[in-house]
Amino acid sequence: MQSWLYNVDRLVETFSNWLELRVGSSIAAEFVKAILAAGLIAVLVSVLGLVLVYLERKVAAHMQQRLGPMRVGPHGIFQTVADTIKLISKEDIIPAHADRVIHTVGPLICFVAAFMVIGFIPFAPGLQVVSLNVALLFILGISSAGVLGIISAGWASNNKWSMLGAMRAAAQIISYELSATLALLAIILFTGTLDLQGIVESQRTGWWIWRAPVVGIFAFLIYLIASTAECNRTPFDIAEGESELTGGFHTEFSAMKFAMFFLSEFINVFTVSAVSATVFLGGWMPFHVDGLDSLNKVFDLVPPWVWFSAKTGAIIFIIMWFRWTFPRLRVDQLMRFEWKFLMPLALANLAVASVLAVSGFYFFRS
Repeated sequence: MQSWLYNVDRLVETFSNWLELRVGSSIAAEFVKAILAAGLIAVLVSVLGLVLVYLERKVAAHMQQRLGPMRVGPHGIFQTVADTIKLISKEDIIPAHADRVIHTVGPLICFVAAFMVIGFIPFAPGLQVVSLNVALLFILGISSAGVLGIISAGWASNNKWSMLGAMRAAAQIISYELSATLALLAIILFTGTLDLQGIVESQRTGWWIWRAPVVGIFAFLIYLIASTAECNRTPFDIAEGESELTGGFHTEFSAMKFAMFFLSEFINVFTVSAVSATVFLGGWMPFHVDGLDSLNKVFDLVPPWVWFSAKTGAIIFIIMWFRWTFPRLRVDQLMRFEWKFLMPLALANLAVASVLAVSGFYFFRS
């Protein structure tokens, strides 16, 4: 792992020196690097969207004992590409009495919020666009801003079903993000940092999901459930319930505006899965068993980005599994579950984590 980190840092340093010599100014070089980083994130977001939509369809198909997309490309791997072309070529229709400006801005807010968060996720040592000592706090703040786009879209559509869906989404996201934050705070008490790279490094001797006795697994489960609700995924998809609201807040959207909502949802699924993998499962850190050095050396042979991708992919699969396993909750059931069960459980878990962290009673203190 150390050689991987050394090679990445050396490559970045060489590129930075070459770029500064070319443009003749360190400020201009930083600006060019920012543009290149944004371009790389845009490519990553596009690829993730295509891959996750395809995986969603295949997972759904296999759980329902069917094949899913099979016509466009081998095993339908180009089906999402064809759908993207179809969306791009469609006409953008805005209702006659809608607020045209806010109707356009709403999807952009959701997409930009999902887009910005990607840059703070550490995919491997040195593979992080922006490193902040409060990166986790920034991710929580920016991802929460996405609800403004949903409210704007519902209100601007001048449609009662869209507005009702937006109000449901706002109540749901604001409620469940409290439990998600409390679950993350339980682990932050042990790490002592909000820097995602620092959180990963703190798990060198063990992942927090099991290294923090009991509270680690409870925090993981609370965050997984709450973040699923924040992404408006089944069984928490009351904001866009087709059987009740004909589509919810994005009923009056078409073409690329609808694609932005659709893409934002899948990017948010990737983001919450990546945060879960980083905070609870060691991120790009390989699995180590204390005392078994020979086994640990074998695990170290696997590149860090493979560890990160495998952990994130497993959590994404679980979230997709939820959709085809559980029925949709009613509004009253959803809110009761949060305020009468999940929130008290998160507070109790945080209290126990505080005692354990202060007393130092957890496994393999580094």
